[in-house]
Amino acid sequence: MFRKTVFLVFLFGLFSANAQQNDSITKIDSTSHNLKFNYKQLIIPSVLIGYGVIGLESDQLLSFNHQIKAEVTEDIDNKITIDDFSQYAPAASVYALNAFGVKGKNNMRDRSVILVTSYAIMATTVLGLKSISHVERPDGSSNNSFPSGHTATAFMGAEFLYQEYKDKSIWYGIAGYAVATGTGLFRIYNNRHWLTDVAAGAGIGILSTKIAYWINPYITKKLFKSDSENKSTSMIMPFYNGQQYGLGFAKIF
Repeated sequence: MFRKTVFLVFLFGLFSANAQQNDSITKIDSTSHNLKFNYKQLIIPSVLIGYGVIGLESDQLLSFNHQIKAEVTEDIDNKITIDDFSQYAPAASVYALNAFGVKGKNNMRDRSVILVTSYAIMATTVLGLKSISHVERPDGSSNNSFPSGHTATAFMGAEFLYQEYKDKSIWYGIAGYAVATGTGLFRIYNNRHWLTDVAAGAGIGILSTKIAYWINPYITKKLFKSDSENKSTSMIMPFYNGQQYGLGFAKIF
């Protein structure tokens, strides 16, 4: 049963990575590239979120969740907390690649604004759903299981990595989605989330980044003047790591 779950979650991630190749790109200015809105881009995140939402009430999906939990608790003894760190790896890779000279689609300012925007959208959505759904975690530790914040963060970063580097090589995006899929699997493996939580988190993460790219031209126009390329700005960014809430300070140059 757990092997079937691994395959299903991996399929979610692989399907997402491959399907993103149909995204259309438009050049906004010499340093900023952003996605054109295309309703087809909503299909994958909508399916994932829909699966998770339907799973809140569907007896069949709830039963499947519990079958997975029974398999996990029966066959797996040791927890691996790598998901606490892997959730941030795809987004961090964008800055690491730039540091090593592999330039992405946008400059430092624009990609940072996009990342902060997508994180704000993702965190607000995840925390809002957690506060109203009150789904108990598989390990019974709390009632904020739906959706998975770790998974949402990882898939948000995977989509960010994909959008910044898909013109360089599709393998950057595939690698990011592989890490995000692994993060989701470890949330199930560690008995912290149901499959429906992970699916919804993945969809929210992908959609948050897409929205951030769509609205970035308007945000950039409001935040920066045309001659402010060399100026800096500061932002407050909320974060949630599954147990703790907080605010992060981001200074964009």
